[in-house]
Amino acid sequence: MKEESANHSTGLYAKENETKKLKYPADWILRKKNKKKISVITCYDYSFAKLLSETPVDSLLVGDSMGMVIQGQTSTLPVTLEEIIYHTKLVKRGSPKHFVIADMPFGSYQISKEEALKNSFKTMKESGSDALKFEGTDEETLHIIKKLTASGIPVMGHIGLTPQSVLTTGGYRIQGKTEEDQTRMIEQASALEKAGCFSIVLELTVATVAREITERIHIPTIGIGAGIHTDGQVLVLHDMLGLNEGFHPKFVKHYASLAGEIKKAAHSYHQDVSDETFPGTEHSF
Repeated sequence: MKEESANHSTGLYAKENETKKLKYPADWILRKKNKKKISVITCYDYSFAKLLSETPVDSLLVGDSMGMVIQGQTSTLPVTLEEIIYHTKLVKRGSPKHFVIADMPFGSYQISKEEALKNSFKTMKESGSDALKFEGTDEETLHIIKKLTASGIPVMGHIGLTPQSVLTTGGYRIQGKTEEDQTRMIEQASALEKAGCFSIVLELTVATVAREITERIHIPTIGIGAGIHTDGQVLVLHDMLGLNEGFHPKFVKHYASLAGEIKKAAHSYHQDVSDETFPGTEHSF
C-alpha cells in the first residue's frame, strides 16, 4: 500500500513538473526565464511530422533549407513562397499540436514593404503556421517585423550566417570572429528583440558571441552551430537521421544512420522480386 501511494505521488509530481508545451510566443519566453532548453527540428513533410508528433520535441520549422535537402538545389534561393506554404501545410497536418514555424523565402519580403506584408499574411492564412521566420536586420526587414508583430503575427528572427545572403557575405563562413562582427551581431539581436521577435536563430556563430547575445536579450536564442549556451537548438531532421551520407558538418550530430538502412532495404526488396520470393502467398489475396 505504501509503495502504491509513493508511486501515485511520484506520478503526480512528474505531471506537475512536466515542461509546458510551446503553444504561444509567451511560452517560449517563459521557457527561457525558467532556464529550460528548447528543441526545434526542421521538417518538410506529413510522414515525418506525424512521427515527430509522438515525440516531446518542442517545435517544428519548415525551412527554406528544403531547397538543398529535398529539392537538390545548391542553395536556399530557388525556394518559392508557394513551396513553403505547401510544405508547411503538410507538416501542420502531420503534427497539428506542434508550434510550427514557416520560413519566409528569398524574394518574398525584399521587393517592397507592401509585398512583404501581403506575402506574410498569405503564408499565415494559407499554411496554418504558428509563426514566421525572417533572415536579416536591415531597416526594411525590421519595419516589416514591427508591423507584423503589431498585427498579431509571431516572428522569429535569424542572424549569424543567413543563407539567403550567402552570395554577398562570402559564403558559408562562421560569424562573430572579429570584434566588429561581435558588436554587429549583439546590436542585431537587440534590434530584433525591440522589433517584437519572440525568438532568434543564431546560425554558425562563435560560441562565446552566442552566449553573450543569449545573456543580453530576454527572448530565446535557438542555435545551429552556435555552441551550448543558447536557449535551444535546431537541427534538420534529414541531417540528424544521417540521410545525407556526404554531409558531415561539425555542428551536426547523427542520432541515426538511416541512409545505409534504406539502401539495404531497397537492395533486399530488389533481390526478393528478382528471386520471386516477394510477393509470397501471405501478401496475396
